[in-house]
Amino acid sequence: MQAMHPAEIADALESLPPQRRQILWDLVSLEIEGEVLMEVGEEVRSSLVRQMDMDELRVATEQLDLDDQADFFQSLPEKLTADLLAGMGRQDRARVEQVLSYPEDSAGGLMNLDIITVRGDVTLDVVLRYLRRRGDMPRHTDRIWVVDLYGRYRGQLPIRKLLTASGATLVSEVSMNEIEPINVQMSQTDVARQFEDFDWVSAPVVDDNKRLLGRITIDDVVDVIREEAEQSIMSMAGLNQEDDIFAPVLRSARKRAIWLGVNLLTALLAAWVIAQFETTLDRIITLAVLMSVVPSMGGIAGSQTLTLVIRGQALGQINRSNTRALLWRELSVGLINGIVWALIITGFTYLWFGDLQIGAILGVALMVNLLFAAGSGLLIPVLLRKLGIDPALAGGVALTTITDVIGITAFLGLATWLL
Repeated sequence: MQAMHPAEIADALESLPPQRRQILWDLVSLEIEGEVLMEVGEEVRSSLVRQMDMDELRVATEQLDLDDQADFFQSLPEKLTADLLAGMGRQDRARVEQVLSYPEDSAGGLMNLDIITVRGDVTLDVVLRYLRRRGDMPRHTDRIWVVDLYGRYRGQLPIRKLLTASGATLVSEVSMNEIEPINVQMSQTDVARQFEDFDWVSAPVVDDNKRLLGRITIDDVVDVIREEAEQSIMSMAGLNQEDDIFAPVLRSARKRAIWLGVNLLTALLAAWVIAQFETTLDRIITLAVLMSVVPSMGGIAGSQTLTLVIRGQALGQINRSNTRALLWRELSVGLINGIVWALIITGFTYLWFGDLQIGAILGVALMVNLLFAAGSGLLIPVLLRKLGIDPALAGGVALTTITDVIGITAFLGLATWLL
């Protein structure tokens, strides 16, 4: 156990049923319990914390970096958080409370207050002597932040410059301004995009007056990217990335039942549409055999557009200025695919059933549904984003409902009208 990294222990804990998980947890060294707790999902963490007393929790949190302490406290009940904060020293408590005062999904919630700052009017020799006197540096320190007399951000001194330039050189002569500071209120999604675009290892966090508050490091950004990717995938099924795969059966069933109920309502709507064409289906059995083709193809085509748009929204590539152009592009793609597959399905239906008219109806209905699917796949996530709803969570259900209803109505409506 001692040879395992905290992340490896966390993976092992999450892969075990609750009874065996507790046995493994009892073997974890107290010195690394805090790091292990930060690596497991929120639901697993809660189950482990419930087994810990206050002294054990206090020791575990003391081993964490400031930003990790803040993240950990945010996942605890308020009473427990208050007790842990009360047991901390005044300075440490004030630092943690400062981070906790910002939204969890903001730059302020991500930042670490453990930073090294220097003034621009000192020499590199002075900086080196200061660092030697400190005896240690915060993790992921690739640069030292330069501030003025009032603590306002003025630039950064890369460690490589500090080590290679002449000791008599002033900090201001070799400091750089290539990194635009991050406002403390910036969302963590935008922070992650900044790190991705500019290949940062660390970045400064400032307030509206450019006063340096802390820094964000790449290890925290990687966690944000992973969590958002997992959340997007899990949201499509109405789940949460923090869910424990070995959670109690009744609790899991209750969570999933809500999503299943929503989908049942959409299925009943599609069934009601079919029932309106009961007379047509009774007369021409071939329609019942082929009916599932149109909504199925529309669902796939719409999902392709929906996935493309949700990804574009996450990367900041979709905005008001280009939505119309993207809509015409997707409609064009839908029209081309609609024509191609309409011809194919018409020929296939004629060869199978020997009925060209039904084949033509199926082809036209397919083309109509692919056009609606393309338009809906783009407009649904745009509309949901404006309403403040996660497109990954609700987009799939809305799209499925539209493609089912439009596909069935187009196919059976045309059949009723022409046959």
